[in-house]
Amino acid sequence: MRKSVNLAKFDNSSFFRVGAGFFKRGSWFVCNGLFFKTPFHFYGVKVFLLRLFGAQIGKNVVIKPHVNIKFPWRLTIGDNVWIGEQVWIDNLDIVNIGNNVCISQGAFLLCGNHNYKKETFDLMVGSITLEDGVWIGAKAMVCGNVICHSHSILMVQSVAVKNLDAYGIYRGNPAEKIKERIIE
Repeated sequence: MRKSVNLAKFDNSSFFRVGAGFFKRGSWFVCNGLFFKTPFHFYGVKVFLLRLFGAQIGKNVVIKPHVNIKFPWRLTIGDNVWIGEQVWIDNLDIVNIGNNVCISQGAFLLCGNHNYKKETFDLMVGSITLEDGVWIGAKAMVCGNVICHSHSILMVQSVAVKNLDAYGIYRGNPAEKIKERIIE
């Protein structure tokens, strides 16, 4: 006889206690809603708030309106980074973004998933690294345990479920390498 998923047995309460207490998480929830998920444009204020909540942020970081960041204390962003409208950084694990990275509108950095083989549907998390010069196209998705190596490109609406080679251009779901990036 086949087993079933029983979501009543799902328990991730210990996960949310890691990295921040109730007050810090609640305060971030309010700040994220007031300053990030709105048409608010003042990049300096956004960078200040992220640093206040424990993110490590470089210089010249542009964070467009309607961005959602789950846990800033698990986020590192280098210099000269652009984060487009409606980007969602669902950083249940560490997200490291290098220098000169562009994350286009509607892109999704997804650190979490569920173990569909378990009755309890356990939460599984993995870090994401976007090395220097990476470009994540509009509405593309990077999954947990993925490294987008230096200057790789993930094209529009593509899904990265494995590491991307340096200077590789990837397309599709799952993303496959289609050619090399040449910068003139």
